[in-house]
Amino acid sequence: MLVPSAEIIYHYFPKLSEKQQGQYRQLGELYPEWNAQINVVSRKDIDKLYLHHVLHSLGIAKFTNFVPGTRILDVGTGGGFPGIPLAILFPEAQFHLVDSIGKKIKVVRAVAEALALKNVEADHIRAEQLDEKYDFVVSRAVTRLADFYPWVANKFLKKHQNAISNGILYLKGGDLAEELKEARLRTEVYALSDYFEEDFFETKQVVYVPV
Repeated sequence: MLVPSAEIIYHYFPKLSEKQQGQYRQLGELYPEWNAQINVVSRKDIDKLYLHHVLHSLGIAKFTNFVPGTRILDVGTGGGFPGIPLAILFPEAQFHLVDSIGKKIKVVRAVAEALALKNVEADHIRAEQLDEKYDFVVSRAVTRLADFYPWVANKFLKKHQNAISNGILYLKGGDLAEELKEARLRTEVYALSDYFEEDFFETKQVVYVPV
């Protein structure tokens, strides 16, 4: 199966080191191989890995950077999105990827090991069961925000060290008006179409929930 080139990542993130470029390139080999064994990306979507999964995950990085030492929790990471692409981009930030499905975490650990990502920890656990605290929680449309927020409401460090306050960075698509109203949270919504020109991003957004 032909997987589109990682060039789209290099285009939008031109300051990548050679090591980072190589790591992104490896994703195009690792995920199809693992996906044949354990379905972590929709089979019809695997040929769009870079556009629909890697670049989509990196939409968070167009909105904000993570300073060294930032702790990020990726809830419902599935096969490692958005955590793995972000961990490559921010090697000095610490990423904790969790999912309630153990076989998906098996894939995450294998990919992180193959890429030699020392800043990634992956656990088969529900977010509600975690005792640790983080600067940010990231996720890709795991559930409605009103349901998601209680899982992570007490997971944030009080001290802020980044350009934006600690909080949730949630990748969502479609019309969010009703969902955001239901959540009754202070939110800021940023269109990924402001950063990426591909049609796929026309309805995709980053929802920021400061805490």
